[in-house]
Amino acid sequence: MSSKLICPSMMCADFSNLEVEVENLVKAEVDIFHLDIMDGRFVPNFGMGLQDVETIRKLTDRLVDVHLMIDNPGEYVEKFADMGIDIIYFHPESDSHPTRTIDKIKRKQKKVGLAINPGTSIAMIEELLPLIDYIMVMTVNPGFSGQVYLDYVDRKIKRLVCLKGNHEYQVIVDGAISPEKIEELSQIGVDGFVLGTSALFGKEKSYKDLVSIYK
Repeated sequence: MSSKLICPSMMCADFSNLEVEVENLVKAEVDIFHLDIMDGRFVPNFGMGLQDVETIRKLTDRLVDVHLMIDNPGEYVEKFADMGIDIIYFHPESDSHPTRTIDKIKRKQKKVGLAINPGTSIAMIEELLPLIDYIMVMTVNPGFSGQVYLDYVDRKIKRLVCLKGNHEYQVIVDGAISPEKIEELSQIGVDGFVLGTSALFGKEKSYKDLVSIYK
């Protein structure tokens, strides 16, 4: 993997041409395919279905993650682990027993990802930091693409980067990540970037050209 993890948000891909999309992203040497799973309750929208997840998993041997924006995420860990997902992100805001969910993920020998909303404090999740592999900071309120980056989250990102020295997690950011933000946030120590329409999809340049610029 490169020093910058490039994670295409597949909710923004062209699903009428999914096989070609995945093939072109693999050729572009992206690192992790990012799949948003929503239940219409924890966030006011619906994301990708299980069939979409299965299709993408079959099309690539690259890492694939799921971002569980759902209530009671621990109930679904086994299902996604058994589908071959490599990294499982869940929100502590929607989970009454986050350490139990972390244990479920680890017992399935998958990587643990914690996702936190813009308004969630580090104090709420600090005790979980020694237990995880990735922390994904949402820089928009989750549920919809095309939102504006929330600058006030930068302070939290910087703090998590500082705390990273005491732990073994990597910091990922997700939400309205533009080319400028990739450069700015990588300078302060962010490890990975979930990219959607702000930097990757629907552009004139090819995925290969764009990813080579961002890396």
